[in-house]
Amino acid sequence: MFFFLSKAIDFLAMPLSIILCVLLFGIFTNNKKRKQVSLLIVFVLLFVISNGFLVNKAFNLWEPDPVNLSTIRNAYDVGILLSGGLVDARDPNADQVYFGRHGDRLLQTFLLYKAGKIRKVLITGTSADSMIIAGKGETRQAAQLLVQWGVPAGDILFEEKARNTRENAMFSSTILKSRFPGGKFLLITSAFHMRRSVGCFRKFGIETDSYPADFYGGYYPFNLKSVLIPNAEAVAGSGLLWHEWIGYTVYKAVGYSK
Repeated sequence: MFFFLSKAIDFLAMPLSIILCVLLFGIFTNNKKRKQVSLLIVFVLLFVISNGFLVNKAFNLWEPDPVNLSTIRNAYDVGILLSGGLVDARDPNADQVYFGRHGDRLLQTFLLYKAGKIRKVLITGTSADSMIIAGKGETRQAAQLLVQWGVPAGDILFEEKARNTRENAMFSSTILKSRFPGGKFLLITSAFHMRRSVGCFRKFGIETDSYPADFYGGYYPFNLKSVLIPNAEAVAGSGLLWHEWIGYTVYKAVGYSK
């Protein structure tokens, strides 16, 4: 039930959904004052979510700072890699693997392993049933790439039931507590998703250090163009960040995250 409700809330509370609802209200209301206010709200919201400068600053404030490989002194027993956009796994008949929109998580995991910073890799997350049955779920395809790059298959573990961040933590915690009691763990996920992820693992008794990847915020000098000209990429980024804020708030509210 929570999984369904979370998706429904997510859809209804997304910026473009809100804008569409307010716009429809403004179009159909017969009250002139309300119509004007509605159109003003739509304009302001569109300006904010399409403003590259504002959206970039929001990511800067939300995402944790990058972690340099050179600052990691001791090796972790397991690097926990959250799936979801690692690879573009849609066709069970494909004989090659395509990077997904969050593929940087996988690349950073490989670099950590090759640098001797993690001893094992646990990839957690489910895929479409057809892909799982074909043995080509996202975790398996991500592992295939790691093996091709030189990571021994025996150093890769799988968890293929989790549908969301809470379940990533719940199912992974069982594996980690059983196989690596008292171990040191490094959590690898997108920077925008790190706060919620760490809280979920902590809720299930797994303390992790963070290794953020897949950054969306950049550190650029002030650019008047990014302030004045609407940016389609900013609209996508604002939707992604807003989605994460909703998820973080809901998880805190229902006790899924510490």
